[in-house]
Amino acid sequence: MTMTKYIKWLGLIFGVVVINILLFSPGFIGLGFSGGAFSTALSVTLLFGSVMALFYGSYTLLFKQPVVLPVKQIETHEDYVEALSFYRRIKVLEEDITLGLSQLSRMKKKKETLLNVLNQRFDPGELSYKKFASVTLEVEKLLYLNIRSVLNRLHVFDEAEYAALMKSKSSKIPPKLVQEKTKVYNDYLSYVKDSLHTNEEILLKLDQLLLEISRLDSFEAGDIEQMPCMQDIDQLIKHTKLYRQ
Repeated sequence: MTMTKYIKWLGLIFGVVVINILLFSPGFIGLGFSGGAFSTALSVTLLFGSVMALFYGSYTLLFKQPVVLPVKQIETHEDYVEALSFYRRIKVLEEDITLGLSQLSRMKKKKETLLNVLNQRFDPGELSYKKFASVTLEVEKLLYLNIRSVLNRLHVFDEAEYAALMKSKSSKIPPKLVQEKTKVYNDYLSYVKDSLHTNEEILLKLDQLLLEISRLDSFEAGDIEQMPCMQDIDQLIKHTKLYRQ
């Protein structure tokens, strides 16, 4: 059980308890079983509903298997986190998934920091602000594109078959077939690692961009494209887009 689920579960229990206190405490609504038929029936119904809500909520949070979110439906930052978290159960990719989730968190934080710095140093209507903000959003899109590509690979990754393949050296499967299938799965793993490596480069470039902006005292908007970090980011974006084609 993850910490988030644990917190939600405790919140559910607390909510049910509070509602029942409000309903049945004499100091509040004061429902009970000693009144008329309607009051008794209502009390029984509410208690039954509370128990059902507690049981169903506990099952959903603690025991129900999560459903993977289709890649084409992913739109928000939270969607990416949810979709990527689903694959943490894959042992061979657990560290990579953890890294990917960390990258999503860091990207969100760095974007907020960069935009905050830009708002402090420039007016939103200035050309300098627009150029820096534009490249920040472009880099964010690139990172999400890499995560989306990783999710597409993970969606077709068969963990059970991979585990069986790793144990098949002593089986009756022809060695050549084992070798070919191993190469296919190694390609999956390599692609995931390469995409995450590119994301680390992206995050590093954003750190460098933030540092360069903080060092600037005065400059012309036309000088922005000549900044080393801006040129590096431009090359990284072009290279990654070309690689994805």
